[in-house]
Amino acid sequence: MSDLSLHLQPIAIIHTPYKEKFSVPRQPNLVQDGTGIIELLTPYNQPESVRGLENFSHLWLIFQFDRVPIGKWRPTVRPPRLGGNQRVGVFASRSTHRPNPLGLSKVELRKIESQNGKVLLHLGAVDLVDGTPIFDIKPYIAYSDSEPLAQSGFAQDKPTPKLNVLFSEVAQKQCLKIEKKRPHFTRFIHDVIAQDPRPAYQQMQSLERVYGIRLYEFNIRWQMKTTEKPQAYILDIEEVQKKKCD
Repeated sequence: MSDLSLHLQPIAIIHTPYKEKFSVPRQPNLVQDGTGIIELLTPYNQPESVRGLENFSHLWLIFQFDRVPIGKWRPTVRPPRLGGNQRVGVFASRSTHRPNPLGLSKVELRKIESQNGKVLLHLGAVDLVDGTPIFDIKPYIAYSDSEPLAQSGFAQDKPTPKLNVLFSEVAQKQCLKIEKKRPHFTRFIHDVIAQDPRPAYQQMQSLERVYGIRLYEFNIRWQMKTTEKPQAYILDIEEVQKKKCD
């Protein structure tokens, strides 16, 4: 068999508030404030390359799971929607651990900006880590891409938030201060953590454990509490200081 390997070159990167895969929603439309911006790379950053794209409301993104070790795939995986304790075939899932580390995401296109040699695509809610390489952008076409009666296996319905989320007095004050720069920051944290970003194997661990996730330039620390419905308690929010270059 001839060599069918394909060498891909990123055409863009995406800027998002998710600084690590732990904090990323498992689908693009679950956290309304988790928006993104695609920045086209040279030589693809020409206004002509996106001419007419403003007439489409949604896009398909083909991207790389660049935070996943290459070659670490298995024929079966444990989807979070099944509680992490049932296996399905890797091709019956959207697991990041795939033979080829490629992902597909449908996103809303809100605005195209072209100035100072940059072409930026402003998006709605996304499910990608900050800096993810984008290999291709295609317009979403409703009449062919939408299947209202499609069967979606174990993910037929949109997931409901798993956790109640409460903020400590300290965290509330910190959010109010941050919202002067980042509107709706409290709602953003709430919606991300309400989805319960913890891996399934951690969801039965000690309630004393303190978790941390990176959103924008902040580290959010939270802890689980025992109530009728599982509850996440936001302890505090710390700004992560950028490392100075030597």
